[in-house]
Amino acid sequence: MESSSSPSSSYLNLFVEETSFYNRIVLDSLLPNWVWVPLPHFFQSWLRNYLGGTLIYLVSGFLWCFYIYYLKRNVYLPKDAIPSNKAMLLQIYVAMKAMPWYCALPSLSEYMVENGWARCFSRISDVGWVAYLIYLSIYLIIVEFGIYWMHRELHDIKPLYKWLHNIHHIYNKQNTLSPFAGLAFHPLDGILQAVPHVIALFLVPMHFTTHIALLFIEAIWTANIHDCIHAKIWPVMGAGYHTIHHTTYRHNYGHYTIWMDWMFGTLRDPINEESKVL
Repeated sequence: MESSSSPSSSYLNLFVEETSFYNRIVLDSLLPNWVWVPLPHFFQSWLRNYLGGTLIYLVSGFLWCFYIYYLKRNVYLPKDAIPSNKAMLLQIYVAMKAMPWYCALPSLSEYMVENGWARCFSRISDVGWVAYLIYLSIYLIIVEFGIYWMHRELHDIKPLYKWLHNIHHIYNKQNTLSPFAGLAFHPLDGILQAVPHVIALFLVPMHFTTHIALLFIEAIWTANIHDCIHAKIWPVMGAGYHTIHHTTYRHNYGHYTIWMDWMFGTLRDPINEESKVL
């Protein structure tokens, strides 16, 4: 493996080849060559991220909503907790306005990796599976910590909440939340909450493909935590916890797990909330 602190141009070219491969897969499938081939590599990557991100958001959201609101109507959620079509269309509108800006972040992280500014490695065989899993665990801890505090400060710093995060928190009841609300943010808000993924690249060696995959898994995960269905899978910070966040504004800032909220005293358990109601 090339030194991660000063990779050679031949090693860096592996990252360029990989992103070029992803560009061809997505853009060749959706656009004629004359539209995207003349573009500089960075803009090809941005266009691929934009089209791919939009497809993931819309397809996963529509399938999710069709399943829980129509095929399983009144099974997972009572009728009065199902959002109106108007509310979901508004969420799609807000997310689509922000999507071009969201996709600048993975494009920028790819650019930094391709130029050797981050501590990425191209192949798992470069470090071995044990090291890969250790690095991935550290990366996820950094991301979890970073997203928790970024999210919490978007509430605690009043101008940030008023001008950025409040746009997302107009969805504050079960019947206004849906999988489409997962990306319905002010563009800068959404970027700030994903920035820990990029910061982590400078702190711990990370497999490049895994990093890119995790950024796009965010779109699916955020859909999951806004569907108001409490899966009760400890210690996952699922929709039951996140619905409480949307109603109290002061609890459950975490992303994937409950650990950060537990450590910093902001955890509220949906099981306890249900027992209070009963």
